[in-house]
Amino acid sequence: MAAGSCLLLLLLPSLVTASHSPPGCKIRITSKGLDLVKQEGLRFVEQELQNITISDLHGNEGQFQYNISQVKVTDLQLAFSDLNFQPQQHLVFNINNASISLRFRRQLLYWFFYDIGSINASADGVHIYTVLRLAKDEAGRLKISNMTCSASIARMHAGFSGTLRKVYEFLSTFIVTGMRFLLSQQICPSLEHASLVLLNSLLDTVPVRNYVDEHIGIDYSLLQDPSVSTDTLDLDFKGMFFPRVREDQELENHAVEPVIKETERMVYVAFSEYFFDSAMHSYFQAGVLTIELQGEKVPKDLEVLLRATFFGTIFMLSPSVDAPLRLVLQVSAPPRCTIKPSGTSVSVSAFLNISLVPPDRPPVQLSSMAMETKLSAKVFLQGKALRVQLDLRRFRIYSKQSALESLALFSLQAPLKTLLQLTIMPIINERTKKGVQIPLPEGMDFTREVVTNHAGFLTVGADLHFSKGLREVIEKYRPVPTAAAYSSSRPAEPSLDPSSL
Repeated sequence: MAAGSCLLLLLLPSLVTASHSPPGCKIRITSKGLDLVKQEGLRFVEQELQNITISDLHGNEGQFQYNISQVKVTDLQLAFSDLNFQPQQHLVFNINNASISLRFRRQLLYWFFYDIGSINASADGVHIYTVLRLAKDEAGRLKISNMTCSASIARMHAGFSGTLRKVYEFLSTFIVTGMRFLLSQQICPSLEHASLVLLNSLLDTVPVRNYVDEHIGIDYSLLQDPSVSTDTLDLDFKGMFFPRVREDQELENHAVEPVIKETERMVYVAFSEYFFDSAMHSYFQAGVLTIELQGEKVPKDLEVLLRATFFGTIFMLSPSVDAPLRLVLQVSAPPRCTIKPSGTSVSVSAFLNISLVPPDRPPVQLSSMAMETKLSAKVFLQGKALRVQLDLRRFRIYSKQSALESLALFSLQAPLKTLLQLTIMPIINERTKKGVQIPLPEGMDFTREVVTNHAGFLTVGADLHFSKGLREVIEKYRPVPTAAAYSSSRPAEPSLDPSSL
């Protein structure tokens, strides 16, 4: 019994590993990519901090009464900032020695002197330390699941002017201390809202499970929480296509798991053979891997060859049968993708049925031949769309009926290959022209792409480019505040009546 338990414990790690489904698609963001994100993120943080709402400050010291209102941030200097990876699932955003300039309205009453006006203040030595935890949510989407934040202000100064300047300077300690406390208390809530609400609304633009066209869709759900090292952030996606007629269909993944080792570019995207196989399997399940050519769509040279040679005896026996030809090319099994360091290829098995289609009469099938083709595939990235350009490399036809008929088909090898190259391949490439979107947020695109083939998978190394700013995208998808939240967040209008002080 004890020996059996020990054996089970020894086998448990291998069982867990075996049950883990490898990703069909993997994305790595490097420290170079994080530097670009930091630049755009810093602009976003500045904009958020400029919109800080600070409550009115009022009080009294002896005969001195004050009311500070309409506090606005006029300038920020966040020159010393860092955005870093922190294992295992975190991003750290650190701002050191920043400065924040403020302007607010003053209402002061000292004995019988009443004074109103504006005050300029500056907070120096501002330190903000924020840790963002990244995780997979229930839908398989990357989200900021938690945030910790601390903020402090080393020094704060206020500039006073007017007839009561000396009094203000003497009593400014109370005002400056209060403003310093209120400002430091508002920094973290503002960044927390920016992260957990606004940035998560940006991550909502990443496609997780959506339709590619009218036939198939793709599942980009995360398989697990992101893996963060000191230099990289790795995301494992399911990367599986599915037919829209059977959306719950699962294709088991037996392909090699992509392994990304490079860090020179800002981002790397890896696709296994499973990624492409599931796409072709889904199209096959949807029943759309069939092409029909009839009448004038059949190339004239091929029609003449078919009528004059291979089917000559049929026409001689029955000259009245002079009807249009119909060629139906139908894939017989899901195509398979093979990725090697030398290139990417697709193997296709199909049937080619040739028939006569007399008017107002049933079709007359002349022959049904089997075809085996191998296509070379050029994979490239354009914007955020992964596209594939196919080209015919090898082609073979044979008869399903007899070896003698296969020998007769030998003369059709060249013209049928030309038919595929000039007629069928353009139709297929037109269908793949649109491509499929890579799971990146809206407003972020790839540039300077380089495709590298490996054994069982390929990688696309690229740099990142913001075609839209974070603010533009976030404003587009910003959650609409409720009326109650809006009214409660508005600062109260200050009173101009000295008696209210």
